[in-house]
Amino acid sequence: MNIIWLGHSSFRIEIEQAVLLIDPWINGNPMFPSDQRAAAIAGATHIVLTHAHGDHAADAGALAGELKVPVVGIYDLVGYLQKAHGVDIVGFNKGGTVTLGGAKVTMVNACHSSSYSTEAGAVVAGSEAGYMIEGEGHVIYVSGDTDIMADMEWMGDLHKPDIGILAAGGHFTMDMARAAYAARRYFNFKTVIPCHYRTFGALAQDAAVLVAGLPGVEVIEPQVMQAIAF
Repeated sequence: MNIIWLGHSSFRIEIEQAVLLIDPWINGNPMFPSDQRAAAIAGATHIVLTHAHGDHAADAGALAGELKVPVVGIYDLVGYLQKAHGVDIVGFNKGGTVTLGGAKVTMVNACHSSSYSTEAGAVVAGSEAGYMIEGEGHVIYVSGDTDIMADMEWMGDLHKPDIGILAAGGHFTMDMARAAYAARRYFNFKTVIPCHYRTFGALAQDAAVLVAGLPGVEVIEPQVMQAIAF
C-alpha cells in the first residue's frame, strides 16, 4: 500500500486493487509540479471528494471525464458533477460504506463547510465529510477539512484507524496543536500524516508542533510525489 501526497489535501492512495485520488487539486495547486501530472493520475480507478471547495473539488469533473473513472462522495456534490460533466458517480452519505477495488470506504462526519462558487454566488453542495479507508490490514482515517469533533471518539473506537491523514494547517481547519490533541484523545494512530499545510502563508509551514504533541507516534511530513509505503 502506498500513500502519495500531491500537495495541500490531495493524495494518491494505492490500496488493494484501487488507486484512489483523494481531493485531487492538480491545476493551480502551488505545491504540485505540473510535470508530474501524468504520474500522479496514472491508473487511477476513482476520485474521492471530501467536500466542494475549489482547492479540493475544482478539478474533479474534468479529471473524471479524462480518466473515465467515477467520482465518489456525498450524493449532493457528485450528483451536481454528474449533471455538469456527464461523469459516472458513486454517491452515498455519512455512515454508508462502498467497496472500491477491494477497499472498503466509509463516509464519516467532519466539521467545516461545503460550497462551490458560481457567478450568482456560493452554492452549498451537500456537507463536508471524512473517510475511513480499510484495506491491506490497515484503516486510514482521512479527516477532510475539519476541526476537532466529539464524533471522533466513536469514530476512533468503532473504526480503529492506525493511520491518520489529518488536516492540520490551521486558519481553515485544525492547527497542529489541535490535531495533536485530537489524535491523542480520540485515536490510537501508529502513523500520522499532516496535510492542508505549507500551501499558503496563512497555513502552518511545518509540523514541529504536531510531532512534539504526539510522542510515540510516527509523524511523517510528506513530500510531494514521494510514496509512503506500508
